Amino acid sequence: MKSHELLPTLERLFAGPRDSALALNALLAGLEARSYAFVIAALDLPNCIPTGIPLLSTVTGVPMLLFVVQDFLLRQPAPSLPAFLGDRALPRGRLQDLLARARRPISWLEDAIHPRREWWVTGLPRRALQVAWVLMIVILALPIPFDNLFAAWAIMFFCLALVEGDGVMAMLGWLLTSITLAWTALLLIVGPWVVIGLIKSVI
Repeated sequence: MKSHELLPTLERLFAGPRDSALALNALLAGLEARSYAFVIAALDLPNCIPTGIPLLSTVTGVPMLLFVVQDFLLRQPAPSLPAFLGDRALPRGRLQDLLARARRPISWLEDAIHPRREWWVTGLPRRALQVAWVLMIVILALPIPFDNLFAAWAIMFFCLALVEGDGVMAMLGWLLTSITLAWTALLLIVGPWVVIGLIKSVI
């Protein structure tokens, strides 16, 4: 799927009688090459905003890892959900109404994020990006306190880079990856000493 083809793709998937339905797995398959990045971005989005919800990053990060396994290890062309979820159908009428409301934001997003500096997202740099993407998902899924926000934004920028072939988004993803690794190392080094200090103060 090329840049600026998301709206036509969604129109094609949602087309049909308003009283018919579209299964979730059919929707994922119809998004073609973008589907993995879209699903992971959707799961990642709640982590990009500080909510204070306990274990939110783990609850959303583990499914991301399962989709990564489908993509890189099982080589499935599109993500798939278990039948009890993937076979659930969404009314096309509601999807068509949703698309009508989302048309302008989607157009704005695809105008703002577009192919540029594409050598960041092709060949060897793309493979390195995918490795960093998976690493950030692993870090997000780990139950490390105060360690999800930077990783979440790194994942989001990498998703946008993969969806639109945008090297600027890839660069931002690499920047947040570097910050995440430094911050995680700091937490792992300082964290145990903080815990020990608290225990000693209680004792």
